[in-house]
Parts: sequence; structure tokens; C-alpha cells
Amino acid sequence: MLMARLPVAVLMQRRAASHPWAEPAWEAVAVLGEPPAAPVSENTDAQTPAIRFRRRNGDAEICLVSGPALELFPDENDGYFENWIAPQPKVFVMWRVQDDAPLPVLASVSYAEGTRMLDSGESACGVAMPPDIHAWLGDYLRANYEPPAGGRRRRG
Repeated sequence: MLMARLPVAVLMQRRAASHPWAEPAWEAVAVLGEPPAAPVSENTDAQTPAIRFRRRNGDAEICLVSGPALELFPDENDGYFENWIAPQPKVFVMWRVQDDAPLPVLASVSYAEGTRMLDSGESACGVAMPPDIHAWLGDYLRANYEPPAGGRRRRG
């Protein structure tokens, strides 16, 4: 059951490859909470992210893409909590490249789900969690999560 949802935008960056046979590669560099009145894309497919802007500077290129929303489910609460209390909490992003444009397909604030993304073989990484998303996650955890007694993690 979906407990909370937060639309986000993902800042993607492409750099020239350092090896002559390698292709330039995209990477997520930041995740931003979407403002409530974010401009609507001309794209009518709700499943396809909208490119908000794209700029090129020499060999580098940046692109801000309306990403998938962060969605919180109770079965991932342990992963949310582990990430929230970490010294450097992350937002994990998985993307694909289509027509030379990066398209974020999944974003999560769960360590467990982030690990699954990184192990999937898809393009994925963890970026620093901004303070507003950290506060949003903290509010959710205070209302919906009870850490296991004795500091031990629940099994099964």
C-alpha cells in the first residue's frame, strides 16, 4: 500500500569518455523535489519523463528531467530508516538512454531498493539526498516506523 509520494526531478550529466573507444555516459548528479506547480510537459504519456531543460558546454552536457516520484511503502521501512540515519543519505536513481536522452525510470530512498538497482546491471547510482527530501522522509518515518527493540534488525 502506497503511504507517501513526492514528485522529483533528476539532474543528469553526460561527460566525454576518457578512453577513445568508450562512449560518453550519462550519470545522475542530483535529485530535486518538484515544486507543486511544476510546468506540464507537452508529452501526454505519464510514464515518460519530461525534459525540463538541456544544455551543452563543450564535451559536457546537463539535462534536468522530471523523474519518477519517490514512493514510500511500509515493506521498505527498514531500508528507508537505514538510509535516513546514514552519515550520507542517498536518493537512488535508475535510468535508461533513449534517443540520446537520459530517462530516469525509478527513484528510491530505500537502501535495500537502491542495492537492487545497483545490482541489476541497469544504469543506476546514488546521489546526495537534499535536505527537503531528508525532512520529508523523516516525517514519514516518525509517523509510520518503529525501529526494532534493542537495535537489532528484524528478520523475515
